[in-house]
Amino acid sequence: MNNTDRRITAQALNQQLLEQGFLAITREHPGGISLQNRIQLDNCSLQLIDTGILLVEPHPHQSTGMRDIVISSGIHGNETAPIEIVDRIAAKIIAGAITVRNRTLLIIGNPVAMNLGKRFDEENMNRLFNGKHRGKTHHEALRAKKLEKCVASFYAKRQAERIHYDLHTAIRGSLHPKFAIYPYPDGRYWNKNQIAFMADSGIDAILLSHQPSSTFSYFSSAKLTAQAFTVELGKVRPFGENKCEDFAAMENNLIRLISNQAVPALDQPADKQQSLLNKVSIFEVTRELIKQSESFRLNISKQEKNFTPYPKGFQITEDHPQGHIIENDGDAIVFPNDNIPVGQRAGLIVSRTTI
Repeated sequence: MNNTDRRITAQALNQQLLEQGFLAITREHPGGISLQNRIQLDNCSLQLIDTGILLVEPHPHQSTGMRDIVISSGIHGNETAPIEIVDRIAAKIIAGAITVRNRTLLIIGNPVAMNLGKRFDEENMNRLFNGKHRGKTHHEALRAKKLEKCVASFYAKRQAERIHYDLHTAIRGSLHPKFAIYPYPDGRYWNKNQIAFMADSGIDAILLSHQPSSTFSYFSSAKLTAQAFTVELGKVRPFGENKCEDFAAMENNLIRLISNQAVPALDQPADKQQSLLNKVSIFEVTRELIKQSESFRLNISKQEKNFTPYPKGFQITEDHPQGHIIENDGDAIVFPNDNIPVGQRAGLIVSRTTI
C-alpha cells in the first residue's frame, strides 16, 4: 500500500467514525486498525488508537479538568449494555452535546467476542490482565496486552487523578441489581468518595476484593494507581434489549466527569458522604471457591441470584476432596458458575461489612 492509499484509508476510517459511530466502526474492524490521525472537533480532538479504543482530549488552549478517565466496556463480548453506554457517550461527543474538559479513553474491549455474541472466544479476557496474558498468543491475550499498554500510555501523559470504570453486566440476576467490585487496594485506603460516587450512580452494593486478581480494573489500580472499579450494571441481554433509563444515573455521572461538571460525591469531603454511603450495602469476600475436580457441583439452582444468603452449615458445593460449607448465617454467593475448567474460580463467598 502506498502513502496515498494509506491517507485515503485513514480518511475513510475517520469519516466512518463520524458518520456511523464508534460501535459501528468497531464491529466492522474487529481484528484491529492502525493508529489514525486526530480528528479536530469544536471543543476536543478524537483519535482512534485501535479498534474499540478512542482517545478524547480537550484542545490544549481550553481550561481542562485534572481527571484522566478510562471508561471500558465489552471485555466480555455479550455484555451489551455497557457497550451501548460507551457508544452513546462517543456519539454525544461527536455531536458536540458533551463539552469535553477531562481527557477520556473510551474502550470496547473484545470486538471479536462481541461480534460472535459470546462472553469470550478463546479465553475469558478478564482473567488475562495484570500480566496473565504472557506466553499466550490467542487474540484475547494479545488484546489484553494491547489494552494494558494503551491505558498505561494514556495515564502517563500528565499528572492528574486517574479513574477507571470497567463496565459489565452479570450472567445471573442479583438481589442487588447493580453492584461494583472494588479491587484489592494493596495497602491503600478504600476511597469513600469513590464509593459515594457509585451510590450516586445507582449502584446498590459494593464488594470489597480480598486479594490481587487478573481483572482489568485491578491492573489499573495496582499498576497505575487509578481509582478503579468493575461495575456490574444488571443482567446480560442482547443488543437492543437494554433500557437506557436503567443506566441513566451512571451514564449522566460519567458525562459530568468528562465535561468537568461538579460531582458532589467526588468533590465534597468524605465526611459529608455518609448519606450516600448509607444507600449501599457493603460486602467483603471471605472465600474464593475454586473448582478442584470434574466432580465439582454447585448445590444451588441455575436461577439463584447473586448475593442470595444461606444458613450456617449449608453445603453450597460438592467437590473432591471436599466441597464448601457455609460458615456464618447470611453469607452469600456471588458469580456462581460451574461451567468452567478445573482450577478456575466457581464463585465468591461474601459477607456484610462496613468501612
